[in-house]
Amino acid sequence: MFKVLTQNWWLVALRGVAALLFGVMAIAWPDITVGVLVALFGAYALVDGVFTIIAAFQGESTDRLWHVLGGVLGIIVGVVAWVWPGLTALSLLYFIASWAVITGVLEIIAAIQFRKELPNEWLLGLGGLASVVFGLILFVRPGDGALAILWLLGGYAIFFGVLTIALGFRLRAAGKQDEPSVRGGKSVSGHAAI
Repeated sequence: MFKVLTQNWWLVALRGVAALLFGVMAIAWPDITVGVLVALFGAYALVDGVFTIIAAFQGESTDRLWHVLGGVLGIIVGVVAWVWPGLTALSLLYFIASWAVITGVLEIIAAIQFRKELPNEWLLGLGGLASVVFGLILFVRPGDGALAILWLLGGYAIFFGVLTIALGFRLRAAGKQDEPSVRGGKSVSGHAAI
């Protein structure tokens, strides 16, 4: 699975870009209505789920199940947000909180599995921890209102997006380290490159 992630590092980085854009849009429009917030969140969750599933099926992997589950969950959350846009702020809050906790736990599990293969896997684990903490805050403080939810959701998405983009580029660097260096038809070790 590690090789698949290093080869498809751009999917991880793109997932981070989607989170970052969602966070910036959520904060830039403070007078946003709950309906638009639901639509923005639904679009983000849907895109994130699709990218997670695509990454899971790039190559062979025994850890594919966790990525598929996280991706399917994201797609379901995105579709539900689009099909039922009239959700109240409180039900939206619990919906987002549940999604954040579940995906965060899945990301922490993935970080633990990659600890031997990816130096600084803490970026993935920290992103997962941020998701769990964000979800728990939403469960504990549900009455803070739609604007507070919007700012909290935007801040979380920006933080998570930056961490995920950093992870994507770290995966890219790790993948390049695994490739043999070729100079003038010979590898660094002096043997002819094929």
